Parts: sequence; structure tokens; C-alpha cells
Amino acid sequence: MDIAAERAGTLRLNENDNVVVTVKAFAKGAQPLGDGVPLEKPVPLGHKIAAQDLAKGDAIIKFGQIIGYATEPVARGGHIHSHNCVFGAHDQSYVIGADFRPVEMVPEAERRTFMGYRRADGKAGTRNFIALCATVNCSATVIRHIADRVNRSGLLDTYTNVDGVIALAHGTGCGMASSGEGYEALQRVLWGYATHANVGATIFIGLGCEVMQIGRMKEMFGATGNERFHGLTIQETGGTRKTIEAGVKAIEALLPEVNKATRVPIPLSELIVGLQCGGSDGFSGITANPALGAATDLLVRQGGTALLSETPEIYGAEQLLVRRAASQEVGRKLIDRIRWWEDYTARNGGEMDNNPSPGNKAGGLTTILEKSLGAAAKGGTLALADVLLYAEPVKERGFVFMDSPGYDPVSATGQIASGAQLVVFTTGRGSAFGSKPAPTIKVATNTPMFRMLEEDMDINAGDIVDAGVSIEAKGAEMLDMMIEVASGSRSKSELLGLGDNEFIPWQIGAVM
Repeated sequence: MDIAAERAGTLRLNENDNVVVTVKAFAKGAQPLGDGVPLEKPVPLGHKIAAQDLAKGDAIIKFGQIIGYATEPVARGGHIHSHNCVFGAHDQSYVIGADFRPVEMVPEAERRTFMGYRRADGKAGTRNFIALCATVNCSATVIRHIADRVNRSGLLDTYTNVDGVIALAHGTGCGMASSGEGYEALQRVLWGYATHANVGATIFIGLGCEVMQIGRMKEMFGATGNERFHGLTIQETGGTRKTIEAGVKAIEALLPEVNKATRVPIPLSELIVGLQCGGSDGFSGITANPALGAATDLLVRQGGTALLSETPEIYGAEQLLVRRAASQEVGRKLIDRIRWWEDYTARNGGEMDNNPSPGNKAGGLTTILEKSLGAAAKGGTLALADVLLYAEPVKERGFVFMDSPGYDPVSATGQIASGAQLVVFTTGRGSAFGSKPAPTIKVATNTPMFRMLEEDMDINAGDIVDAGVSIEAKGAEMLDMMIEVASGSRSKSELLGLGDNEFIPWQIGAVM
């Protein structure tokens, strides 16, 4: 795709497409193709125009793939969107490993490094936080008060190697089954954060009588007693006020030791990056997501790991990932997760096409098939090394998929629990998102939004369309920024203080 050569107003993404994408806004009565039927209404940038006459029932082709079906005849030059295009059958002919090819690794002598924190357990961190981890909603207020008091006190000014105290509060931990998918997922999240490489020490704080017990977690994960965490319960400590005081004193005692951590060179092969997109638009699958895919390929060739998620938002593109699977087992695991979601949505009265959101549609996305094809582009082109359950620890390096909902905070929470020390988040509508303890890099898909929200966006991928920057060059720019932020540079979301409210574990199962 030569984007630079097609900047007149519309863009064809694949020679087999029967639609083009607008790269500028068109007024009512305009003819984006230079001929064809005049537009009945204004059409914003990022939307689709019929490149040929279409009959009712014809497949709509974008990215060389079916994204939907025409619900009425559409003349060449007509606007194609929710009013005349609907979700329908798509390719689910899974050929596991058909496109697999071994990753060509960068020679050892040419591999890059970042400046990170080497932990005693061998993990590599990009930040150095103290985490307060609630085992149950009952202790959420307590940990927020503790974190707020310490962060505002000026105490941290003395400990310059500590990035702050974070409160990992959530709305569950009790009123739930004491076994099964939901219980195990929350266990993985809490343990993953408590032992995260970006955390120098953790204090678990609970009420004391909740379903989610620290002792059971230790047993589940084979704790040795040498982990970097401590524990308090409100019931045993004497109530809310006394637990807040005890929590503050515990942090004061931990700070000197946590502050001893210093940055050292660490191979890029030890970096795990969560790949996220939110507030997607018609440019997401054209600019930012393919460019992040190029950065993913560069990272994987360095020996690093890229973690793609949001299972409902690869629906319709999963067959492309299955074809890249490194083994039959890996391919089957992804297919099994797709089937799980089909059943899950049906049981709860939903549909896999409950996406795109109103904002996605305003930005030009019409069906989940279209959105998914663009979202999957974040995963690059290399072999799919593994498929994980939500918040399951990363075991294989390379391009990995982790099962999660499409809701960004829930998905990113799982990725961080799985081990991601950094998140890259592409957006076309300007999602206000950050994450802790793993920082988020924000990438704008289009230049107008980047200019409007420049204080929130780290990288503009809109120049791929309007300035002819190549996908490969933008991917290299993204990798450079990953290394900078992993080495301590602050992303825009960090500078704005985002990330305290985006810890949202996936709540699976009945609330009882």
C-alpha cells in the first residue's frame, strides 16, 4: 500500500477492495472519486466510499477482507456506513500455521538495551513503585487514603528512585465463588501486580473475612516467603483509622530499601509490551495500528515480547492470527477462546457484533469485522508464539495473545498482570488513558486529533497519510520511544497523572 501516492482525498487499501477511505472531509454534493453519485450528506475523514456499484447483499471488501454486506443498492461514489452495511458471515476457515515462518532474530551483537531495574528474582522493571493491593472492595478506601497521604506528604522527595505509591483498588474480592474462572482470574491479577517487575514492594490489605485470601494466593502460586510483599487486615489491625496509620508506617519502613534500586542496562529481549487500542476510528487500521505492528516485529526480532489482547476485537480477523500460529496447540488455544466468547456472549444475551461503539462509528468504523482487521494489525506479521488466559504470566517470548474483553482498562489490567512493563495505546478519538505501574505511550491515528490533544498524545501516526511517512519509519519511531520510556522518560499520560483509576480486573461469573 503506497499511502503517499494516494493523498488526493481517498485511499484504496487493497487492490481487491470495493471501497476507498476518505482522507479528508467531503461536503454534501461532493464526488470524492471525481465521478459517481454526489454525496447526500457531508462525510468526515476516515469513512468509506463505494468504489463501484454494489447490489443489495454484496460483500463489502476492505483490507482485502469482508467487513460486512450491503443492505441496499449503493452506487459508485456513495457513502457506506451503518445505514447500508451490516455484520454477516466471514472467513472462519482456520488453517493453523499455514503462514508460520520462524522469526529472523537480530544478531546478538546488534541487540539493543534499555535502562531498567534488575530485581532480586531476575525480573526487569521499567518503574519502581510501592503498591498497595486491596484483596477486597472493603479495603479500597483504606489503601487510597494511605497512598494519598504518602504521595502528598513530601516524604517521597527524599527517595528519588521511588516513582510513587499506587493504590490497586477494585470492586470485588467477595460476593463471588471461591473457585472457578472468576476466582482464578482475580487471583492471577492480584498476584501479577504484587510481584510485578515495576513494583519494588507490595502491601496486601484486606478486611480479613473475604473470599480472596492472601494465604490461598500464596499456596496457589507456590510462594516461597521471599516475595516483595507484606500484609495487613482491617479486622486484626483495629479498624479503618488504625490500618491507615499502620499502612503509612509500613511504607515509611520500606522506602529506604526500595530506594536502593538503580537503573542498569537490560537487554531489550526482557521487555514485554502490551498492545492496546481504544477510541478507534477509520484511520486506526491504516496508520497507528500497522505502524505499531511494525514496531512489534522489530521488538520481537530483538527477542522481546508483544502482548496483543481484546478477543472480541479480533473477531473476524482471528483466522489471520491462527494461520501464524507456531504450533497446532497454539492455534487451537486461540480458536478455543473465540468459541468461549461466542458462547459467553450468547449466554448473556449479547452478540459479538456489539462493537463498534458510537465513537468508533463516528470515526468511520461500521462493523466488528472492520474494527478487528484494523485492531489485529497491532500484532505485526511474525509467528504467534503463545495464547494466554486473562492475566496468565507470559511464558514464551515473541508475539503472544492474551484473552481479554475489549474494554481497555480491563484488558490492560490483564496485560500488566501478565508481565507487561509498558503499554502502547493507539487512539483515533483521543481516549484519556494511562496505567500504573506500567506506563502508557499514546499514539494518535490522525493529525487533526493529535493537534487538538497534543498534551495527551506522545506520537502522531497521522503523518503516514498526510506527510508520506512510511509505516516502517513510524514503527522504528515507536520502538525508540518504547526504549526511552522504559528507561525512565515520562510519557504524556504519566505527566498528566493518569493511571490511578484504570486498574479494573475482569469480573467473570455471578455476583452473589
